[in-house]
Amino acid sequence: MKVYIVGAGPGDPKLLTVRAAELLGSARVVLYDALVSDAILELLPEGCEQIFVGKRAGRFATDQGLIIGRMIEIVRSGTPVIRLKGGDPFVFGRGGEEAQALARVGIPFEIVPGISSALAVPAYAGIPLTHRGYSGGFTVVTGHEDPLKSKAHVDWRGIANTGSTIVLLMALGELRAIAQRLCEHGLPRDHPVALIENGTLPEQRTIEATLETIADRAEVERAVSPAVVVIGDVVRLRREIAWRELLDSQALL
Repeated sequence: MKVYIVGAGPGDPKLLTVRAAELLGSARVVLYDALVSDAILELLPEGCEQIFVGKRAGRFATDQGLIIGRMIEIVRSGTPVIRLKGGDPFVFGRGGEEAQALARVGIPFEIVPGISSALAVPAYAGIPLTHRGYSGGFTVVTGHEDPLKSKAHVDWRGIANTGSTIVLLMALGELRAIAQRLCEHGLPRDHPVALIENGTLPEQRTIEATLETIADRAEVERAVSPAVVVIGDVVRLRREIAWRELLDSQALL
């Protein structure tokens, strides 16, 4: 018996990998996070035990140590476990920590990558992260570092001066402070920003603004998590290639 640490992708079940869909179709026990969409949970077979172990906006549902302990307990009882995470388990999903814990006690595991929301959500909003005319790279940054760390790991000065697209995950609660830091370190206040909430899901919505105005716009528009924030000139390309919205408008004709 082993643990399968599986990326559920950004939300749309059609974006699951073949391996993830295969495992979910025969799952017996699934420990899932808050960012796993209801549409994906509906794919689980009848009789599968679904255990919620997620959190939202800093509200803990289950301690990380208890999650790991539960996985180990279930596997040792003779039942395979699927640890299901939104996006990719190794991109701000703590999948690496869980794999380490399993390795230390000799429990076999398999990592099943998923499409990270950092990549899929901007694409669904019509924003290419790289483009020869606008950006030669991108940086993915967490907007919510571990409050127990003695020193912050995010170098906002360095990020502001890369000249590349910036993608923020889990940043909605810190958006005003992050925008201010980036401006203080050299990014222009009129730099384009897009906030995409519920990316790849039917309720997806994109809010466009600038570094100076994005926090106010998010408040006025009552933006909600999960949200991906894209900062950079590539945001301007939405005017031409916001394909999802174009399809929605055509469907109304």
